[in-house]
Amino acid sequence: MLIDFHTHCFPTKIASRALENLSFVSGGLTPYTDGTAEGLLLSMQKEGVDRSVVLNIATNAHQMHSVNDFAASINSEKLVAFGSVHPDAPDAAEEVERIKELGLKGVKFHPDYQHFFADETRLFPLYKKISELGLITVFHAGFDFGFEPPYKCMPKNAVKMLEQFSSPVVLAHWGGLSCGDEVISTLCGMNVYFDVSFGYGVMPRSTALKIIEKHGADKLLFGTDSPWHTPTMELTMQKTLGLSKEDTDKINYKNALKLLEK
Repeated sequence: MLIDFHTHCFPTKIASRALENLSFVSGGLTPYTDGTAEGLLLSMQKEGVDRSVVLNIATNAHQMHSVNDFAASINSEKLVAFGSVHPDAPDAAEEVERIKELGLKGVKFHPDYQHFFADETRLFPLYKKISELGLITVFHAGFDFGFEPPYKCMPKNAVKMLEQFSSPVVLAHWGGLSCGDEVISTLCGMNVYFDVSFGYGVMPRSTALKIIEKHGADKLLFGTDSPWHTPTMELTMQKTLGLSKEDTDKINYKNALKLLEK
């Protein structure tokens, strides 16, 4: 079994434009699906993925409701859609409640796109509301190819943010894209999950092994960042790590099942 805990797709009418824009600002990244839910499902079938967590992002306050309506429209057994709230929306707390009512399992934040630092105190009441409802929270973490520094969810930002949550939190991209040494010294061992998306060709093998040793396979989740990487790419990297079958199974689906089936 294989569960991809980090994917993206968009409403059909805007998918092509969204991929074009994201590819451009990220320096020409190549997408591996057409950006639609249907395209993601086709990729899953081809690559042997049983379920995908779809991480939607409200990049401004005005689109927040429509983003969550889209998430609810594709939410299914195979596509486990997460909602999103924008910190600048006056009804952000109420929208967290609506996300729960819509049957969505979690919330995605991308501090760089949403223009806030993860450890800003004004976000703490929102984090506590999410925790009260038992939702999973996923943060983009570390560098982002589409932005200039300072990046807004680096390991140093994550520490104080994590203290506000009593429900599960996932930091994407091995705890922070291109932040391996700081992840190891600051975050490994804390009560937080890392998804291992976008590691292929970016994460040094030696750093990945140190993270696994110090943080433990129990807190890692397979992910791709589809459409930007594929399962084959990430599994190719995984094979170089020499993991036991027990740890491989934990990362590839068992840890995700525990989170999603609570």
